[in-house]
Amino acid sequence: MSRFSVTYRIFAPDLADARARAEGIALEQTVEVPRDVVPDSVVEAGILGQLEEIGREGDGRFRAVISYSPESAGAEFTQFLNVIFGNSSIQRGLRVIAIAPGPEMLARHPGARFGIAGLRRLSGRAQGGLIAPVIKPQGLDVAALAEIAYRCALSGADIVKEDHGITDQPMAPFRARVEAICAALARAASETGRRALYFPSVAGHSWEIRDNLHFARDAGADGFLIMPGLLGFGLMRAIASDPDLALPVMSHPSFLGPYVLSSDTGFEHGVMFGTLQRLAGADISVFPNTGGRFGFTRDECAAIATACRAGDGPGTPILPSPGGGMSVERAGEMAAMYGPDVVYLLGGSLLRLGARIGEGIAAMRDAVDRADAG
Repeated sequence: MSRFSVTYRIFAPDLADARARAEGIALEQTVEVPRDVVPDSVVEAGILGQLEEIGREGDGRFRAVISYSPESAGAEFTQFLNVIFGNSSIQRGLRVIAIAPGPEMLARHPGARFGIAGLRRLSGRAQGGLIAPVIKPQGLDVAALAEIAYRCALSGADIVKEDHGITDQPMAPFRARVEAICAALARAASETGRRALYFPSVAGHSWEIRDNLHFARDAGADGFLIMPGLLGFGLMRAIASDPDLALPVMSHPSFLGPYVLSSDTGFEHGVMFGTLQRLAGADISVFPNTGGRFGFTRDECAAIATACRAGDGPGTPILPSPGGGMSVERAGEMAAMYGPDVVYLLGGSLLRLGARIGEGIAAMRDAVDRADAG
């Protein structure tokens, strides 16, 4: 059975110390006992992590590749993540910089159902960047949110996405809101002949989520916005692969910041917002855009976009979706950076326009089309 591998960056004073740490990781991530008490049968079965290679990456930094048996991960996506970076995530000076799932784990977790090609088919946008205004702010009632959605769809939005902070609050309960926005988008489609895709924010207690998902699908929702940092990557994987739902998933980065913000622990940006999202079944991965209020660098954002769309990544390529600091004025810059396969999130810059929000979307569409063509 083909093994999967994880590449770690280890911060250590010398190669001997780095090797000792790598061998400790191989134990920690699988058997979690000292090497001298590991049963021979477990070793022979290949369950113990194996250090495949190790070498110096820079001053005080080493790169180690450790392979694992798919049997140690089982069929659950959460256990797969547990083997990748479970207990070792609590250690200092250790960072996941690549994951190679191999054919066996890819068969268990094949990735996105729709990906770039599927989202283009569903949206009717055969080429060029997709535009996704964000419905907010929290505090508006159902009618006000539905009116914003209607204006956005009427003006050419490809995807109407709810803000991640709008869930099931009393001012706009989930089910009433979903019904109203679906009706508003259907009205816009009857007037334009083109329907914007609607991604409500998944809401409810854990025992309510499945019923809410089916309610939203039956009401006319076209996909789901999920926060795996809060709801769990395992749940996102389950929703993305559910044959009864069969709708695309947009992943939101809320609560995931601590996984990437430290340079000597956690995950590389491309792994967290690209590789892991693909493995968990996301069709669109939202992340903070460079130049906005969150501080991701241009190189970090480029690495995320590459990891989302790379042909040699797990499963089908997915759409990167930068948000925060997005505006019509930056359309040319962003198109040059991200290329045509991208979803542009537009929030605060549109809401400043009030009732003229449609003009902002139309201007962004024109700017993106001109940038893509040029």
